[in-house]
Amino acid sequence: MEFDQVVLGRRSIRGYKPDPVPKALIEEILALAMRAPSSMNTQPWNFYVLTGEPLDRIRAGNTERNLAGVPHSREFRIGQAFAGIHRDRQVGVAKQLFAAMGIAREDQVMRQDWVLRGFRQFDAPVCIIITYDKVLDGSDDTPFDCGAVATALVNAAWSRGLGTVINSQGIMQSPVVREHAGIADDQVIMKSIALGWPDESFPANAVVSERKSVADATTFVGFDS
Repeated sequence: MEFDQVVLGRRSIRGYKPDPVPKALIEEILALAMRAPSSMNTQPWNFYVLTGEPLDRIRAGNTERNLAGVPHSREFRIGQAFAGIHRDRQVGVAKQLFAAMGIAREDQVMRQDWVLRGFRQFDAPVCIIITYDKVLDGSDDTPFDCGAVATALVNAAWSRGLGTVINSQGIMQSPVVREHAGIADDQVIMKSIALGWPDESFPANAVVSERKSVADATTFVGFDS
């Protein structure tokens, strides 16, 4: 694909075919992603790539603990709840997804089912967990750099016909994730990315989230017009 096709065509995928993803293809995608810029070339990121039984154990443990009311144990810092325009955008995309899936506001069963999909990493055949070196914890550059590599990763995957969705639901119970992914003690779990072949029949996969305009987001200074 041309670069513009990748960026304009990519969307978050929440329904996947069960088909496996070749390890060599994932390595190719990671090699592209790791060309992302990082502060002074620190490259703080590491990846734990799971499929099959280890991933199933994380799905099960994450779901069971969350349903049992075990408080989440996400390791990357969490800010305040969204408010104002940011909350409006969050609600807006949720409405788009629920409309596509035919989930009514009062349908608590279907809404719960949607939440459980997130706990299960959307049943994708692959999960990529992004961690960063604990020695960098608290650095303002490190989250920025990990965001850059995540963006590069999802775009590289899309260019190869694979879908992704960046999420935190699938790693809410970090002890479960650490146990079954074998994550080293010197790493902080930051985000996870579900990855696989998109199921084009899954309605939510057609949702394209709205974006604010360049005019709304940008202030030009020193230009003639």
